[in-house]
Amino acid sequence: MNKEMLGALDALEREKGISKDIVIEALEAALISAYKRHYGQAQNVEIEFNKTKGDVHIYSIKEVTEEVMDSQLEVSLQDALAINPAYEVGDSIRFEVTPKDFGRIAAQTAKQVILQRVREAERNIIYNEFSAYENEIMQGIVERQDRRYIYVNLGKIEAVLSKQDQIPNEVYQPHDRIKVFISKVENTSKGPQVYVSRSHPDLLKRLFEQEVPEVYDGEVEIISIAREAGDRSKVAVRSDNPNIDPVGTCVGPKGQRVQAIVNELKGENMDIVEWDEDPAVFIANALNPAQVIDVIFAEDQRMCTVIVPDYQLSLAIGKRGQNARLAAKLTGYKIDIKPESEMDEFLEGLEEEAVVEEEIIETEIYADDVAGESEEA
Repeated sequence: MNKEMLGALDALEREKGISKDIVIEALEAALISAYKRHYGQAQNVEIEFNKTKGDVHIYSIKEVTEEVMDSQLEVSLQDALAINPAYEVGDSIRFEVTPKDFGRIAAQTAKQVILQRVREAERNIIYNEFSAYENEIMQGIVERQDRRYIYVNLGKIEAVLSKQDQIPNEVYQPHDRIKVFISKVENTSKGPQVYVSRSHPDLLKRLFEQEVPEVYDGEVEIISIAREAGDRSKVAVRSDNPNIDPVGTCVGPKGQRVQAIVNELKGENMDIVEWDEDPAVFIANALNPAQVIDVIFAEDQRMCTVIVPDYQLSLAIGKRGQNARLAAKLTGYKIDIKPESEMDEFLEGLEEEAVVEEEIIETEIYADDVAGESEEA
């Protein structure tokens, strides 16, 4: 070991960002391992690495005893006093045991252990770096695919895109550049594992932050997102600034901002609606592009019936119920849609239910009163 070794450690720290102390710790562990393998013992061995000169010295630590039972672990009091009259029973003495040919014998073993520690340090650096990107968006390059995953190169690591995280019917070719959402980062025994998604609703949120400065700055807030990846999404937005139209801001001049997001998602349709603190108004907005005549809430306030013009019933429900389903996800309400022609019948049904309920309540009150009078008698 010499100054060339120190220079190599400094270069490793500069080029790979791996702390020299970590490598020195790995080196010491490697030398103890090599000494144990070639010289039969290491339980009382210490390594001393000179960080200035790059020299390594190996010491055997022996305990001073009256009677020596194991010469590798103990030294007699008589021999200890010959070294230094101040030694007493129970003291520990360091004896240098560095073999002359130790560097040659231990080189391969040390190299393997050092490389392993270096790999571990690199993995930790990558894990810490990508952990900071969790729930963020990155651009990657499609590398390859198998039956389980599509592998996306993110620079320092290859992320995996599972089937459920892919956009249905989207075709991924090698060398394609795609934006992905970092959904999870794990530190496994085989190294860091990064999971990415193209179907996650928050991918949409991050894309709006990239394309719409007002969303990134917080002037326009995305309240909720309902998404059926690859087909259609609804996004509810609001703004505290009365001078900002949150929907128009997200759409952009001539639809340029939202079109950039649609293009990135391979044509996924996008409905941007304005959030309102009045649930009825918000639900009506969420059913856009259908017109809403009235929103009637059930006793369970998370359920409602929406009345729409007859000719817009299919538009409100949407293809395979998609518009109503996305509106329900967006607002958090269970939505039942009825045409205007059934409105009177629906209201009459509500009135009959109210009358029946009132009669039941009156009957219960009467029964309680009778029971009370009987007890008094």
